[in-house]
Amino acid sequence: MTVGSEPYHAGNLLDRLTSATTLEAHYGALERRERALLERRLGLAGGDVLSVGCGWNPGRHLFPAPAFRLVGVDADPAKVAGVLETGRADGAQVGEAGALTFSAASFDVVLYRLVLHHVIYRGPLAPCFEEAARLLRPGGALVAIEPGLWHPVGAALALANRTGLATAIHGTPDDIPLSPRTVVAEARAAGLAPELHALTYTWRRLPRRLQRLVEPLDALGSRPRAAPFGHTLVLIARKPGAA
Repeated sequence: MTVGSEPYHAGNLLDRLTSATTLEAHYGALERRERALLERRLGLAGGDVLSVGCGWNPGRHLFPAPAFRLVGVDADPAKVAGVLETGRADGAQVGEAGALTFSAASFDVVLYRLVLHHVIYRGPLAPCFEEAARLLRPGGALVAIEPGLWHPVGAALALANRTGLATAIHGTPDDIPLSPRTVVAEARAAGLAPELHALTYTWRRLPRRLQRLVEPLDALGSRPRAAPFGHTLVLIARKPGAA
C-alpha cells in the first residue's frame, strides 16, 4: 500500500485566503500540544520510534535525540534522503505501509503523523494497524495524528471530496478526514487497546483572533465524550504486555 500522497495543487481557494503567518502560528501551537499530550500519555523516557510516511517531518519534535532513536519510512526516495541529510531521523528507508520488512517487536512507538488520511484514499487501513501491532514491542503504542470527520471542518471537507471540488478548494483529492469510530475499531481489530484524544478543535485557516477564541475548548480534548469531535485527533493504541 503506497503511503505517498497525491500531488498538491497550490493556488487553490483556501491557500489564496490564508496567510502564511496564520498557518505558522497554528502549526507551532499544534506541535506544542502534540508534545505535551504524548509526554503525558506515553510516559516514555526513550526508545525506538518508527515514523511511517514520514515525509519531510518525521516527528523529531515529538521524540528528541538522543533519548529516542527515530527511523523514518516513506514511499518517496527524495523525502527519505532529505530527512537523512538534515539529521531529522537516525535512519530512513524507502518503504510502503503494510509491506514493511522490519522484524517483529522492533519498536516502542509506530507513528503515523498526518498519513492515514492519505492512505485511506488508496485502500483499507487494516494492513497499517496490523503491521503496527506486529512491529510493536509489548507495551508499545501506535500513535496516529489525523484530521477528524466529526468536526464541522472535517464534515465540510468530506462533502467537498464527494462533490469533486476538493482539489479546487484545498489542493488535493486525497485529504480524507477519518471517522473516530473507524480508527478506534481498526485498532481494536488489530489487538491494540485504543484511547482517543482531540488535539485541537480549531482550524489552521481561521484568522488568529478566531483561533484564540476556540483554543480554550482544547482543554476538553481528553474527555471521552468530547474527543471524537476534535478537528485533529490523536489515537494512542497500545500493544498488551509489559512496557
